[in-house]
Amino acid sequence: MSIDAFSQYFSVIQDTRQSAKISYPLFDILFLTVCATIAGMEGWEDIEDFGEAHLDWLQDKGLFLQGIPVHDTIARVVSSIEPDQFQDCFLKWMQAVNVHANGALIAIDGKVLRSSYNREDRQSTLHMVSAFATANGVVMGQVKTQDKSNEITAIPELINLLDIKGCLVSIDAMGCQTGIAKQVVEQGGDYLLAVKGNQKSLEKAVQKALAPLVKISPECDIEHGHGRIEAREYYVMPAQKLAIDFPDWQALQTVGVAISYRIDSKGEESLEYRYYISSATLTPERFAEAVRGHWEIENRLHWVLDVTMNEDACQIYRGHAAEILAGVRHMALNMLRLESSKKASIRRKQKMASMNVAYLEQIVLAGIKGLTEI
Repeated sequence: MSIDAFSQYFSVIQDTRQSAKISYPLFDILFLTVCATIAGMEGWEDIEDFGEAHLDWLQDKGLFLQGIPVHDTIARVVSSIEPDQFQDCFLKWMQAVNVHANGALIAIDGKVLRSSYNREDRQSTLHMVSAFATANGVVMGQVKTQDKSNEITAIPELINLLDIKGCLVSIDAMGCQTGIAKQVVEQGGDYLLAVKGNQKSLEKAVQKALAPLVKISPECDIEHGHGRIEAREYYVMPAQKLAIDFPDWQALQTVGVAISYRIDSKGEESLEYRYYISSATLTPERFAEAVRGHWEIENRLHWVLDVTMNEDACQIYRGHAAEILAGVRHMALNMLRLESSKKASIRRKQKMASMNVAYLEQIVLAGIKGLTEI
């Protein structure tokens, strides 16, 4: 396997060490870290052990000709990588291996890395805001913020980095801001924003507009599972009057509501109304698909990172390590998803990759060469 294509995107990251003291090239250590993460390794010692176990394979690629560094060296080198440079490489790589279909849904949401805080300051926990392409389950990009409230500033920064032309960008109520809506439209995309109490006048107006449509319907979607019964209804309508009354919401075309009625295993009932605005002209079917699709960032990204990759349990925090490893986990998950020859769970693919370097190569090649239409 040639790693030239991988090197094309990630070898440009600058090494901050003194050149005379470099025994292990930064690219070698980064490539090892990515491969070890693909194979399910979680900490510095795991990465060192993975490298020792697969040293012959790595040396066949021209890497680690002096052997594998100890885990402290791996930690020190990875922690010194400049996050902005890594982010730039990640984005260019994803733009090269993904082609958006018109109307593709990109969900944006934040996640806390619960064990990433500095042990002297529990307020320093890392918070990542990610953009997730729901059709094939890959991360398009991510930015760091130190506080959930700062998602309002992190979301525009992330959108600015992405190619969203022709895409529908869904964001929860935290991102329901006129500036964010304007930015999405100006970059050639459409927005689908949840509306809650942080936009009180808009929320009341949307509720009032949709009130005549909201009624009990025998055609609602009914789901059974996890010990509960859930029924959902979706309504949309044009937003011409609202667009006049709220001119700051650029290109506003559609308002909608998702209604969910649930009976849990104890017989307790709940009824929830979730309101949305969009710059796209949405049918009820497309609206329902997008609303359901947005929550895939929780089920197919955040849940997998926590349950399969143990992200919340990772206590690495020194330097830039937590942010870089979060990006590496996103890279590994993307590659595992892009490899489609094996119909298996992410965890099973990781185990196969740890035991079989031929399959590991296949996963890496899928991440390098796979042009996947979203």
